[in-house]
Amino acid sequence: MELPTKTFRVTRADLVRYAGASGDFNPIHWSDRIATTVGLPGVIAHGMFTMALVGRAVAEWAGAADAVVDYGVRFTRPVVVPDDDEGTEIEVTAAVREVTDIGLTRIDITATCRGEKVLSQARATIRTPG
Repeated sequence: MELPTKTFRVTRADLVRYAGASGDFNPIHWSDRIATTVGLPGVIAHGMFTMALVGRAVAEWAGAADAVVDYGVRFTRPVVVPDDDEGTEIEVTAAVREVTDIGLTRIDITATCRGEKVLSQARATIRTPG
């Protein structure tokens, strides 16, 4: 069973807010000059910010944040955020892999940006809604 797609817009302003909240002011998250100097295609979103957005989708599918029992990902590709008003989008889809007899649902998650997967081995276990 496929779960409803969730889409999250990410702008440079979001990266500034996340940097302030997390304390991660690495210039690859705000300076094109630094990002390209170290070999990146441009400014990239914080990996943990990307993971948090996907986690928000999981919590919405679960019906509540405290219904998320387990959640993990591996980062495979950076989310490049252009310096414009549009930013970029992360699209999150998921499929139910298993519903256990003890009330847990295991889901496999796919997160993409501009058609490319940005996470791998993205999985979650939630308490079965309803």
